Amino acid sequence: MLRTGCGALGGAALLIAGLRVLAWSRGKIMPIPSLTNEPTATELASRIKSGKTSSVEATEAAIARIEKCDESINAIVVRDFDRARQQARDADARLAKGDSAPLLGVPMTVKESFNIAGLQTCWGVAAAAGNIADEDAAVVKRLKAAGAVILGKTNIPPMLTDWFADNPVYGRTNNPHDLDRSPGGSSGGAAAAVASGMVPIEYGSDIGGSIRVPAHYCGTWGLKPTYGIVSKDGHFPPGIEEGAEGVLSVVGPLARSADDLEILLDVTVDRPLPKDRKPLPEARILLLKDHPSAAVEQAIHQHMEELVAVIEDAGAAVTRSTDLLPDLEKQHRDYMRMLNIAVSAGAPKPDGSHVTVREWFDLEDAQARNQRQWQALFEEFDYVLAPVASTVAFPHDPRPMKERTYATDGVERRFSEQLAWAGLVTFPGLPAAVLPVASVDGLPIGLQLITDRYEDFKAIDGARQISALI
Repeated sequence: MLRTGCGALGGAALLIAGLRVLAWSRGKIMPIPSLTNEPTATELASRIKSGKTSSVEATEAAIARIEKCDESINAIVVRDFDRARQQARDADARLAKGDSAPLLGVPMTVKESFNIAGLQTCWGVAAAAGNIADEDAAVVKRLKAAGAVILGKTNIPPMLTDWFADNPVYGRTNNPHDLDRSPGGSSGGAAAAVASGMVPIEYGSDIGGSIRVPAHYCGTWGLKPTYGIVSKDGHFPPGIEEGAEGVLSVVGPLARSADDLEILLDVTVDRPLPKDRKPLPEARILLLKDHPSAAVEQAIHQHMEELVAVIEDAGAAVTRSTDLLPDLEKQHRDYMRMLNIAVSAGAPKPDGSHVTVREWFDLEDAQARNQRQWQALFEEFDYVLAPVASTVAFPHDPRPMKERTYATDGVERRFSEQLAWAGLVTFPGLPAAVLPVASVDGLPIGLQLITDRYEDFKAIDGARQISALI
């Protein structure tokens, strides 16, 4: 296992981190070994606001970390350092005039698939290399308005369609916990940049686990928002004129803390959302460890049970089964049909036939019925706690996703089965916050905490409360 040794941790800090992991290993839950002691975005914004540091200093420090660390990781593949330096000077000037924007002066990156005026957006497709955006995406505009300094853009698989961040334009991104493994995808470069400490926050997108899986594989926080609450303007395949908003897909944040997720959502969301909080001792949680369409390795099951024991000790009521769940096998079939139509833009089926309008309407009806079933479930439960994927980060495997396999407890299975855990949330358009909870052999495990539609802030806060217990 090849580790980067990258991040802000020096030898003494690494020793302390190692002792902490050793101490935890004598208990139940093995925590994720931290790769950095760099401040979160919330902490850094506070330091800048108080005058303890400046945006220029924070930006130069982030650039230095990227230049030191990213050669082995290859996460930040489109760099915009000169303009970032000017943004940092502008942020310091805004601060001097009394500006109190929540991310003022904080350096960050965004996924390559977001347009930034003057930078390449090619979605990892060689034929689109050289496509230069002429306008910032809506999310980028909102981040800049909130004071963020955009250093550049992070790596992806071609057309955002894999959990393996490798493409012919930018090459392959490595997991900072183990360079021989995938950081996930499609927001793989995003999670790797955050986990390694190069930047504190990122913005990605998700249709098949593309925020949640990298967060799980790399040990970061992530939020797959409710469908439709954050604009996807300027997040569109190159060479295709933007049209109607695509089904299923969302854009959302990655970070190293729940507080940062909350700020990032707050400054980018299109509409007011409820900010209700549920004290964990009063919460009703459904534990969903198994899915009829996907296996989960025993190590993840074990850590879920250990975490649930801690949650129950805190007073929360945890239920392990309910008749309120939709037919998950049918939901997965419907999700895969809709996903395949969406990512192929309605291209012909293998037999040459096309999806009919009637078939599409039937899928939409099935989705609406599924959403109502989940809504009924959330009248009885505050949260659903579930895996993000079937295993920890897998060794680099360049085979197409449809040809790849994975192993759980010695049994080889079709890799694409794991999309069941992504579709669990994506098909009904629900929000899910991913929190890092444990590790296996130094590789992170994250879980997704799911709430009803538009309860995104509740999902973040529930994940924050659970994380505080471990």
